[in-house]
Amino acid sequence: MAAVDLTPKQPRKAYGGEGGSYYEWSPADLPMLGVASIGAAKLSLAAGGLALPSYSDSAKVAYVLQGTGTCGIVLPEATKEKVVAVKEGDALALPFGVLTWWHNAPTASTDLTVLFLGDTSKGHKPGQFTNFQLTGSTGIFTGLTTEFVSRAWDLPEADAAKLVSSQPASGIVKTSIALPTGSPKDREGMALNCLEAPLDVDIPGGGRVVVLNTVNLPLVKDVGLGADLVRIDAHSMCSPGFSCDSAYQVTYIVRGSGRVQVVGPDGKRVLETRAEGGVLFIVPRFHVVSKIADASGMEWFSIITTPNPIFSHLAGKTSVWKAVSAEVLQASFNTTPEMEQLFRSKRLDSEIFFAPPSSN
Repeated sequence: MAAVDLTPKQPRKAYGGEGGSYYEWSPADLPMLGVASIGAAKLSLAAGGLALPSYSDSAKVAYVLQGTGTCGIVLPEATKEKVVAVKEGDALALPFGVLTWWHNAPTASTDLTVLFLGDTSKGHKPGQFTNFQLTGSTGIFTGLTTEFVSRAWDLPEADAAKLVSSQPASGIVKTSIALPTGSPKDREGMALNCLEAPLDVDIPGGGRVVVLNTVNLPLVKDVGLGADLVRIDAHSMCSPGFSCDSAYQVTYIVRGSGRVQVVGPDGKRVLETRAEGGVLFIVPRFHVVSKIADASGMEWFSIITTPNPIFSHLAGKTSVWKAVSAEVLQASFNTTPEMEQLFRSKRLDSEIFFAPPSSN
């Protein structure tokens, strides 16, 4: 099998206008999307921007990168939409068949930017989302004859034709109409703010992790994906490790920058790069990945293609090396008992993040 290019990439603009833009990563630019059957896209809404109601062929996790706004969600067979107020750090699980719309208030001072990562294995195009618009110039009702629309909506044909054609835009519009605002009740079980949630890992001087799973965001089970938000401090290192349950890791750099190395079979380094905010990359199954932040620190949001992922680390106090017997370790490295003891004596208190060495 030929080597697949793992280089982190920025998305390309798919469509947009005065109300905002929709960007997507394509398997043509990032081949691992097709290999892993993962879709990735980003929505950016200007003040007053409305992403028109649509549904997708893929289950997704949405993560709010910037701004505040509103998300309307209609779950399958629901009789009423849930209107969720969203803000930076919010993660939402969007199962198959969910209808959504997104809105940024006309008075907003910043764009509302949302990242979408999801499983396209059952979609039309592996590695790319297909969204079905309900209204607008590409809405599904433009494909039905006026007779069918008239019968479906119980409207005179003239009114049906007028209603279908009254929205000339596609996907995203700008509106001054006062739309519903979110309610706390609707938010329950639908969103988790990763910047405010209890930390699953907190290492002073190293980094912090919040993990999305079936416990803190139950809809994750229906989506079939796990996710996490990781923030590491300046010059800190994320331990080399791998997903030990055959999952792919899909990582979006939210802010900051740092160096990334990925190692695959036969000890071959398949990626060595510097990743900056706004890029996406995918770690193949069972490959080992490690990151070291630049002076700015580094923050990333990832999905893992299993709802409750399990990782094995190759350094730190939870490392597999700490579980292996001394004799096996000595023989495996072909080293002396003294070197084995020195190796084992390190990282006794550090878990998955390592603060930079002191400058003494």
